[in-house]
This record gives sequence, structure tokens and C-alpha cells, in this order.
Amino acid sequence: MSPRALLPVLRPRVELLSRPFIEQIIDEALTLLGIQGVLVENEEALKLFRDADQDIEAASGRVFIKRELIEQCLRTAPSSVTLHDRNVGRSYQVGGDEVHFDPGSAAVTILDSSGTSARRPETADLVRFVRLTDVLPHLHFQSTGLVSGDVPESLADVYRLYIGLLHSTKPVVTGTFRVESFAPMRELLAAVRGGEKALAEKPLAIFDACPSPPLKWSRLTCQSLIDCSRAMIPSELISMGMTGATSPVTLAGTLVQHTAENLAGLVICQLARPGAPVIFGGSPSSFDMRKGTTPMGAVETMMIDISYAQVGKHLRLPTHAYMGLSDSKVNDAQAGLETAMGAVLAALAGVNVVSGAGMMNFESCQSLEKLVIDDEICGMAYRLLRGVAHREDPMAVHLYDAVASNTNFLAHPHTRKWYREEHSFPGLADRDTYDAWAANGKKTMADRAAERVRTLLKTHQPEILTDDLLRSLREIMARAARGQGLSSLPHDRPAAR
Repeated sequence: MSPRALLPVLRPRVELLSRPFIEQIIDEALTLLGIQGVLVENEEALKLFRDADQDIEAASGRVFIKRELIEQCLRTAPSSVTLHDRNVGRSYQVGGDEVHFDPGSAAVTILDSSGTSARRPETADLVRFVRLTDVLPHLHFQSTGLVSGDVPESLADVYRLYIGLLHSTKPVVTGTFRVESFAPMRELLAAVRGGEKALAEKPLAIFDACPSPPLKWSRLTCQSLIDCSRAMIPSELISMGMTGATSPVTLAGTLVQHTAENLAGLVICQLARPGAPVIFGGSPSSFDMRKGTTPMGAVETMMIDISYAQVGKHLRLPTHAYMGLSDSKVNDAQAGLETAMGAVLAALAGVNVVSGAGMMNFESCQSLEKLVIDDEICGMAYRLLRGVAHREDPMAVHLYDAVASNTNFLAHPHTRKWYREEHSFPGLADRDTYDAWAANGKKTMADRAAERVRTLLKTHQPEILTDDLLRSLREIMARAARGQGLSSLPHDRPAAR
């Protein structure tokens, strides 16, 4: 049999919207911004709009954005962003169909190691969370995913970034809680990178900014967009419509509002600095009117997510979504069901930044045990994306003996050659026989995850910062703390005995 060229691997994908459907969503969003406008509560942003000759309702601050300006800003926004780790040893393209998982931000509780109750996290929890994220192979980015309860709220955003930079080399997804926080956070990032120019050239962080539905950008979120754009730090636009509550009840209607809110944010970024990196993201939900909750694990929420990702790709923008998380309160079957479904759909949709690993209870809680389970789910999603490879030609007919029943694939050289290339090996999923599982203590997935957390935290030591850099970061953080009336911080105090 003559040799033939190996066939290319087909990337598996999922899409929900036709091209005409996408184009109508965008067209209605542009019309909405021109007729209804968007409320802007930031004077600097309003000045940018005035200078761009946009109509503004003086009494309310509502801006009516012209279609031509939006189209112009879409032309200057980059189609991809490249993030670099702390040591500039590894880079990550955010664009195209590249997929990167990270834990979401910013949980206000942590599931206790008992696995049955949530509590307010403290610095020690944040350190463990960052160190664990640092070692998990399928989480490409870390995030400021916990809000420490042992520092003042006015310092929490700066502090969680500080802890993240101390204990992990991975790029970080973060954000500001206060306008005043951006300056010290940028200073921390610039210290790690070696200056503001180097930080702009090789971004280390993404800053989330959330419009307030419907159709409003607040003083804080506008300022985040402006500050990040001028520093060339990527802004991630997080529209958060709730179907039937703060956005239209239909999925399509919510997609129109989502697109309009994000396009307004993109215009602010480009007016602040043309060419500034912007990620088309979100955290919408299919509002449950029976319970008054925002289920992130609902299939309709996931459908909105992968649909607006299609819209973002059509606009040639990098994309983001909150997927691969659960509304469950413990690590149970619901947690696995919702997380796995979301992670797989996000991967198949080619969402560039997928936030949510470890999260539960409507994005309000983080679990270290769930984080390691979710890392394994993300690994399976990556394996799915690699597809079915055409390894050899012919593929199989040459592997059989003359008498097929005598063929021994276990001992075949072909098996030794390709087995590890073709197969993944989860560390937590149970593949034992029943007897072996029972002999090993009949441990559940949650039990095995708890053991894995303890092992990883005991054995993994994050890469140590140089003395000079560590001193610089501590000085920046101490200065920010003094500005809030603090003489010391929990991370720098001796541990309680």
C-alpha cells in the first residue's frame, strides 16, 4: 500500500448562532447604543465621549454612541493579547480558539476542609489557594479568587494581588474594588516586570471591569478601563445581565444587551488609548425567578456564554466567560455535572479565558478540593480539543496477524509507541475495580481531592522571588497599607502558635 499524507486533525467545536443571527445581534446592539445610549458615571469618560463628538444628555450623563465611532474603535482594538508569566519564561496567546482556564474572582467565602460548611477566608487561605493554583497544570492563569477577611475592604484588592505575585509565577486575572487601588496594583505589576514600559510590552495581568446592567458603566469600572488602557494592560469586559431581571428574558434579547454593554466599554478603552487590549467577556445568568438566584450552572447560562463568545469572535476580539463552575454548596454530583458540562462547552466554543475553576454557590465560594477536581476536568477538555489524530498510514490494517484471533495488542510495538500519546491519565477519577476501591478505603472523589490538596501544598514550593524584588513588593504593599492606617499586614506577621 503506497504511503499517503496524514490527514489533519479536525478541531471539535460547538456553535449556536448562524452568521445572520450574529449580525442581527450586533446591529441591534449598535442601534440600542445610538437610540437608548449608555449611562456613564465617570467624568473622565464623559470628556472622552465629548471630545469624540458624541451626544450626551447633560442631566443624566447618558451617552448616545454613534455607530461610526463603535466601528472605528473595533478597527483599532487588537484581535489577540499575549500574556507572559512572572519570569517571561512562558507566553499565552489570548485570541483565536486558544483556551485558558483560571479560577474565578472574587469569592467571599471558602469551603472548609471538612467539605460541609463555608466560612470567610483569611490570608492563610489565600496563600494556600495561590500556591495550589500555581502547581495545577491545566490552570494556565491564576486569579485573585479569594477576598481576605483579615484586611480592610479598602485594601483587599491590592492585597490579594500582592499575595498572588508572591506565591505564583502564572499570569493573574484580577480587578479593582476602588478607583484608588489601580495605582498600587500597577506598581506591584511593574515592579515584577521591571518597569511600566516592560509591563505594557509583556502584560502580566488582566483586569476585569463590570458594567451594571442594564446599560450603565459606573465611575469605578470606567476608571478601570481608562487606567488599564493607558497602561496597555488588558481589560476584560464582564457584562452581567440576568434574564428577565436586569436584561430581556429571552436569551437573544440578553445577547443584544450584553453586546451593547461590552461595545460601550470597548469604546471607552479605545478612546483612552487606541490599540489598547480588550477582551469580550461576561458573567450573565439565566435568572431563576422561583428562587431569586443567578444559576451559573444552568444550561441556559452556558448557552448565553458560548453565544456571546461567537459574537466576540465575529467582532475579531479575544473572548472570556465564567464557565466550568457550579452552584452546588458542596463537592457532590451536581458540582461535577455543572462544572464538567461548562468546561467542555467552553473549550468546544473556543472561549479564550474560562474563569470558574473551584467556584461554587453562584460564584461566591471557592473550594481548594474542587479546584483540584476541576483541574482534572480542564485536562479532559484539553484532551478533547486535541481530537482524533491520524497517527500513521495505514491506520490499522497492518497491525493484524494472518489469523486475527492471534493478534496480541498488549505486546505490540504499536501499542508501546502510541499509548501515552493517545490516552490521558486522571489522578483523581476512580478507575479501580470495585474490590481494589473498597480495599483502599472506599474513598469518594471529594476524599481523594482532599488528600491531593494536602499533598500538593506539602510538596510544592513556588519559585522564590529575588531579595530585591521581594523587598520592592513589600514596600509597595506597606505603603498602601499605611494609607489605610495599618502598620502591618497579616502576611508579614508571625503565624499564631
